[in-house]
Amino acid sequence: MAVNRYLFLFNRLKSPVCPVSLRKNATCPLSRRPEPLRPGGRTASLSWTRYVASGSPPRPPDTSLFVPVDIKADFSVNGSVGAELTQPLDKSELLRVLNRFYKRKEMQKLASENGLDARLFHQAFISFRKYVLETDSLNADLHIILNDILCGAGHIDDIYPYFMRHAKQIFPMLDCMDDLRKISDLRVPANWYPEARSIQRKVVFHSGPTNSGKTYHAIQRYLEAKSGVYCGPLKLLAHEIFEKSNSAGVPCDLVTGEERIFVDPNGQQSGHVACTIEMCSVTTPYEVAVIDEIQMIRDPSRGWAWTRALLGLCAEEIHVCGEAAAINLVTELMYTTGEEVEIRSYERLTPFSLMDQALESLDNLQPGDCIVCFSKNDIYSISRQIEVRGLECAVIYGSLPPGTKLSQAKKFNDPSDSCKILVATDAIGMGLNLSIRRIIFNSLVKPTINEKGEKEMDTITTSQALQIAGRAGRFSSAFNVGEVTTMHRDDLPVLKEIMGRTVEPIETAGLHPTAEQIEMFAYHLPDATLSNLIDIFVSLSRVDGLYFVCNIDDFKFLADMIQHIPLNLRSRYVFCTAPINKKQPFVCTTFLKFARQFSRDEPLTFDWVCRHVGWPPVSPKNIKDLAHLEAVHDVLDLYLWLSYRFMDMFPDANRIRDIQKELDEIIQVGVRNITRLIRASEILSSESLSKMQTQTPQQIQRRLRGSQGRGQLTRNVLGDSTLGSRLVREGRLTKDLLQQLQREWSEEQTHNKKDAQTHSRASGVKLRTDKKKRK
Repeated sequence: MAVNRYLFLFNRLKSPVCPVSLRKNATCPLSRRPEPLRPGGRTASLSWTRYVASGSPPRPPDTSLFVPVDIKADFSVNGSVGAELTQPLDKSELLRVLNRFYKRKEMQKLASENGLDARLFHQAFISFRKYVLETDSLNADLHIILNDILCGAGHIDDIYPYFMRHAKQIFPMLDCMDDLRKISDLRVPANWYPEARSIQRKVVFHSGPTNSGKTYHAIQRYLEAKSGVYCGPLKLLAHEIFEKSNSAGVPCDLVTGEERIFVDPNGQQSGHVACTIEMCSVTTPYEVAVIDEIQMIRDPSRGWAWTRALLGLCAEEIHVCGEAAAINLVTELMYTTGEEVEIRSYERLTPFSLMDQALESLDNLQPGDCIVCFSKNDIYSISRQIEVRGLECAVIYGSLPPGTKLSQAKKFNDPSDSCKILVATDAIGMGLNLSIRRIIFNSLVKPTINEKGEKEMDTITTSQALQIAGRAGRFSSAFNVGEVTTMHRDDLPVLKEIMGRTVEPIETAGLHPTAEQIEMFAYHLPDATLSNLIDIFVSLSRVDGLYFVCNIDDFKFLADMIQHIPLNLRSRYVFCTAPINKKQPFVCTTFLKFARQFSRDEPLTFDWVCRHVGWPPVSPKNIKDLAHLEAVHDVLDLYLWLSYRFMDMFPDANRIRDIQKELDEIIQVGVRNITRLIRASEILSSESLSKMQTQTPQQIQRRLRGSQGRGQLTRNVLGDSTLGSRLVREGRLTKDLLQQLQREWSEEQTHNKKDAQTHSRASGVKLRTDKKKRK
C-alpha cells in the first residue's frame, strides 16, 4: 500500500511551470496597431549605452499592485482519492498545523527568496488556508502530505512546496517576473524605431522665446522640401500650417485625431502633411520634419508623443522648435542615436516690458488689453464685471471648440469691431494669433497635475509666465510693443521675481507603454484587468536618466470605467487612449454608452448618437446650458476620433461632422452673448433669495457667514453689488451689515488665496527636494 501511495505521489507531483513563457520569436495575439502608438520592433542595435545602467539591479516590484486570481479546484482527475488512500482530515487540527506553518520564520524567509514578500506571503497564506479548509476534496498529493503531518509521520515544512504552488496560481506574475521585466524595460527607446536608425538624420534646433520667428524659419524649410511633416501640439496649429502650406501652392494634407483632409481630389496622399504630434507616422519617409514646441517633451501626460517624434521620425532633416531650456536634453537624446544637433538661436522680434503698476481696477482697462485667468469661474466673473462697465469683451478658454476660439480671436483682432478687451485662460499661450497690447495676470496661481497625478495649486513657472507674457506686442500685430502687469498690487513683485528667474533646463523626456507591450503583459497575465496591467508595467519599468514614464491616470480612469464591458484587449486599449476630459460627467457617461454599444457589435449610427446627445440642441439660456453644449461638442469629437479607429462601428462620421459644425455655430452665438448667459445664471441664483423673504436679518447673516467662500448664492450676494443692494432695498439686510459681510468675505478670499500660494510654494520646494534626493 505504501509503495502504491508513493508511486501515485511521484506521478502526480509536478514542479510549478510558468503558464506562458516569452519565446524569442513569439508574436503578439493581435498584430494591428492603432494610432497614435506605432513603435517599430526592437531590431536595431546601438553602441551608445551611455545612460543605460544595464548592470544595476532591478528595483523590487510594488507588490501592492498584485491582485490575487480566483482559482477553483479541479476534481475531474483524482476526485477524493486522497481521502480513500488515507482518511478524512480533522479540520480543527489542520487549522492549528497551518497556523504553525505561517508563523515559522524559516518559511517566510524561503518564500521571500522566491518573490513572496511579507504582504504577498500573508495574502497567499490566507487563500491557501481557505482553500485547504473549505475544499471538500483536496488534490491527492496535498491530502496525503497533510494527513502524514497530522499523524506525526511528516514535518510541517513539507507543506511549503504545495503552498508555493498555490501562491503561484493566485499570483501568476511570480513565475513570469523575468519576462515581465524584459517587456517593461524602457531604457533604450531609440531602438524602437529601426527605420529612423537606418538613416543619418540632420537635426536642427530653432531656439528662442515666443515671437522670435523660430517656427517661421523651420516652416520655410518645410515648404521648400519635396516632402515634409509638421507636428504640432494643437489642432489649431496643424490647421494653420495646413492652410498656410496650401495657400503657398504646396499641397498639404491635414491629419488630426478627429479629422483627415486630403487635398488631392482622388484621395491620394500629398507630399506634405500637417498633423497633431500624436498622429505623426514614424514609418513614412520625409525630406523635412518640423517638431513644434519641443519643450512639451517634459509634459507629464503628453511628453511621450514628442519623444516618439524626435526619436522615430524618418526624415533627412528634423527641425525642432522651442525653448532654449530643451537644448541640452535634445542634444543628449541625439547623442544616443549618433546624431549631432545644430543650434540656431533667435531673439524676440518685438520688445515687451513689465510695468511698475498693477491694474488694480477694471476701470483702468484700455483697448488691446487681455486679462489672463486660470479658472473658468474667473472668466465668467470678470466678463460680467466688464459688461457692467459698458465694455464689450471676447472670451477664450480651453474647452471651447476650435471654431469658437478662432471666431472670438477674429472678433478681438478686428479693428472695426467694438470688442477691444479679451478675457482668456492660458489657452492663448500657443495656437492663436492675437493683437494684444497688454497682458494682465488676474492671478499667478494655477491648478497643476504633478508627476504622481495629484492636483496641486501652484504658482506659475517662469516658462509659463514667459509663454503667456510673450503674447503681448507680437510682430505684425497692431501693437509692436507689449506690456505685462497684474490685476492685484500684491502679485506684481511676485511676477517680477518669476520672470526674472532663469528657465530651468528640461532634464527628462516622457515615455508611455505601447499597445504591444501591454498585449505581451496580458499574454502572461490573462486574468489581470487592463488598469492592473498598466500599474504592474509602470511598477516594473526601467528607464535611464533621460526619461520618465508619463502619467497614466486618465488611461486607468477610462480602463476602470469600462472594465465590466466585454471587449478584447486591443479594442479596450484603443478606447482608453481616447482624449476625453474625465471631469465632464456627460462626456464620461456617453463614453461608457459608446463602449457598451460597441461591445454588442452594434454600429453607432447617426440616429443613435442624436438620440443620446439630445439633438437638435436649443440655444443656451444660461452658463450651465453653454457648458453642456461644450460637452456635447466633445462627445462628437470622441465619435470622430473613434471613427478613424473603428470605421465599421462608427459609420456616420460625415453626418456627425456636419452637426458638429452646426453646434460650433450655436456655441459661438452663446459665447458672443456670454454676459447675458451669466446674468441669466445669476437670476437663477437670485431666485433662491425669495426663500429669505420670511427670514430676519440675523438669520440671513448667519446663513451667509455659515457658507462664506463656498456657495454660489454667497458669492453672488457678497461679491456682486447688484444682488446685495436688492437685499438692502427689501429690508433683508442693513447697508452697514452688508458692507461688513462683504469685507469679511473679501478678507477670507484673500486669506484662502495666500494659503493656496504658501501651500503650493511649500509643495514645490518639497517636490524639488524629493527630486534632488532621487538624483
